[in-house]
Amino acid sequence: MPRLAVLAGPSPSQLIPITVNSDDWFPVTSERFDGRISVHLKGYVDDKGNAPQSEYFNISERKGVTWSIQVQGRFLQPMSADDVLFGNTFDRPLKLPWGSSAAIKFMEYMDPTIKHDLYGQRPWALSPLLATMPYLSHVTHPADSPLPPAPGPKKPLHDDITALVPSEYTHDTHPDTPSKRRAYFADTSHRRATHIEPSDVLTTDFCYGFISFPHLYLNLPGGISFDLVRYWDGQPVRFVCCKRSSQGAVPADDEMFWCVEIRMAPSEDEHESGDRGDEID
Repeated sequence: MPRLAVLAGPSPSQLIPITVNSDDWFPVTSERFDGRISVHLKGYVDDKGNAPQSEYFNISERKGVTWSIQVQGRFLQPMSADDVLFGNTFDRPLKLPWGSSAAIKFMEYMDPTIKHDLYGQRPWALSPLLATMPYLSHVTHPADSPLPPAPGPKKPLHDDITALVPSEYTHDTHPDTPSKRRAYFADTSHRRATHIEPSDVLTTDFCYGFISFPHLYLNLPGGISFDLVRYWDGQPVRFVCCKRSSQGAVPADDEMFWCVEIRMAPSEDEHESGDRGDEID
């Protein structure tokens, strides 16, 4: 049974371990972003063999969900919604199993805005943040004041971007549900017309149920299942929020807003021998 470590920070080079399935949020602050992160994994086992439980998975609105990465914060420079991306980046080629094309098609079905190169030397898959997040809420808050209270694990995040989109949209066409919001921001012109300021605080919940913990199976519709451990070469699984890169698909560290990594924790033998393997910076 794999044991996992979860790290977070403002960029892949500035990560520290965080507590999973906790009521506490981990602060992430840089010159680009001011926020905090909370990670919940159903069935999580840490590097010491502990299996902390989370009340998040008892929420009726999240029935079937097995993992959640929640982030609350504000971007410290004005930008358009088209400039803020979310997804995965990797440092070396992926060891993809036979039949992985089915998983990629499922990914594209779930998010038609996604762009990716999963077969390259530095694989990546990125989407506009506002078009891909399962749940996203917005409030206007003074830029020079501390962040508003973060939601607790018992309270599900509901979509609310009323104050973020142009006022000419009527109630009938307003993106007031997750599906309407994702469809609305799938349009590039809508993203470019939506301006995000430091006074805009976004809270997001990236949550799904197609990965089971702690054995790490990927379960897709139609009975397709992959044993992820079998193909995992130890490379961290990295979730990033970043600025649309001017240097290519994979953003540089100074284009990152926040990052969460899930990696295999060192075994007890490695702890005892002092071999840290893929060290934490």
